[in-house]
This record gives sequence, structure tokens and C-alpha cells, in this order.
Amino acid sequence: MNKSYLLTFILFVNIFFSCSNDNENSNNSSIFSTPLTAGSYWTYNIEDQSGINRDSLFVDSETTINNNTYKVFKAKNDAATGFYSNSLKNNNIRENNGKLLLTGDLALTAGQNLPFTIDLSLNDFIIFDKNATNNQTLNSSPKTGVINETVNGVPLTISYSLQSYGGETLSTFTTPNGMVYSNVKSTKIKLNLTITTIITVLGSPQTFTALAPQDVLVSTQYLSDGIGVVYTNTVSSYTVSNFVANELQIPESDTQTQEEFLDNYDIN
Repeated sequence: MNKSYLLTFILFVNIFFSCSNDNENSNNSSIFSTPLTAGSYWTYNIEDQSGINRDSLFVDSETTINNNTYKVFKAKNDAATGFYSNSLKNNNIRENNGKLLLTGDLALTAGQNLPFTIDLSLNDFIIFDKNATNNQTLNSSPKTGVINETVNGVPLTISYSLQSYGGETLSTFTTPNGMVYSNVKSTKIKLNLTITTIITVLGSPQTFTALAPQDVLVSTQYLSDGIGVVYTNTVSSYTVSNFVANELQIPESDTQTQEEFLDNYDIN
């Protein structure tokens, strides 16, 4: 190979790999921002079985907890109907290495309320990781607990587990109401419950599984680069046996779906 051809070949290789590297960087998961600047706000239209409502969520201020700086989220009139807006309302969020960490109380909205109270106070619970793979667990251990409650005179032992998971990475995403967003990543939050109870049968106390281990709440949030959450789908559901349903005076199964659609936003 003469020098002219050799130089041309080397130049071609350099250009090829340079272009390849540029393409890889353009799709790099690290190129994804989740704005947390004070004064930024998002309004959402909420659709569920109760009808149509509206939430307004905004970054109100900063606070320091254990030497870490957090953004304090608030909701207009301190009211939120949607699961996502309610989960951030009055809570503290910080970003660390592409992760969003929540410190506060992941309160359930009216549509997801359970007939008992569980402790969902969280400390740096990861709710989103832009570098996570699909279905990757985001926290090294879930938020767990066991409580005892009495519902309709029936004693219940409730074991619960809250965990978040990485989701899809999408070049474009179209919401069910037809809005199109680019460079979108999703994340999931799941609440799993197991419930046992003691019921007296023919004078003898028997332990029954009132609720076999199941995800009673699955919330999927879709975030767009530079905007934040643009759509949330939250499904609350359960299934119990006919016998347990009669004892607890609840339906054997129930499913409720809530959708949160981004309407307006302003990023400072």
C-alpha cells in the first residue's frame, strides 16, 4: 500500500470512529437533566374514578438535612390529588449522580387510601435513576414494616414493602392524550402487601391469608429531559378470597387507575 492510500485509509478510520463516538455520546444516558431549580412549577390534569382534577406542583425553597441540600416541593393551596404530586408535596428532593432521592413521607392520596395506616416515611429513598436499566431495583433495600390493625372487628397483621425500579428509555413518548415528548425515561414505584388474619371457625382460631403477597400499588412516571415528569399512570388493585372478603366486608377485588397529564410548566 503506497503512502497516499495509507494516509487516506488512516483518515477514514479516524473519521469513522470519531463519528461512532459522537453517536454514542448523543445517546448516552448521562445526557438527561431533571430540573430542580427554585420557582419552577408544573401543573397536571388528573383523571380517575372521581372525575377530573388539577394539581399545581412547584419548587418552593431549599433546606439542609444531615449536611445535604434538598429542594422543598409544595403544592398550590397545599392540596394534591395525583399520586405523583402528592408524593412530592411537602417533601424534600435532592439529586446525586443522576439519582433523585426523597426524604419525607410518601403519603397516599384518597384514591389509593388503604383501610389501615402504614408508615411510608422515607430517608433518601431513590425515586428515579437516569442511569438505571429497565426493572433494576433502585434502592439497596426496600422500605418495609409490619403493623397490626383491626378492620371491621377483624385483627390484621400487615407486612408491606415499598421499592422503586428503573424503567424504559425512549427516544420519543406519546401520552394517552396525544402529547409527544422526546428523550424520555420512566421509573416505577411499587407497594407490595401481605395480610394475614385470625378468624374463629367452629370455636377454633384459624390463621388465614387475607391478602397473598401482591403489588397493591404500581405507579409509573415518565420524565422528559429538561422538563421532569410529563405523565404518571398509577394502578391500585387487590384480590382476596370470598371468605376473607365477607369477613372484612370488602369486595373480593378492586382496581382503580389514575392518570396525571402535564399541562403547563415553567423551568427557571
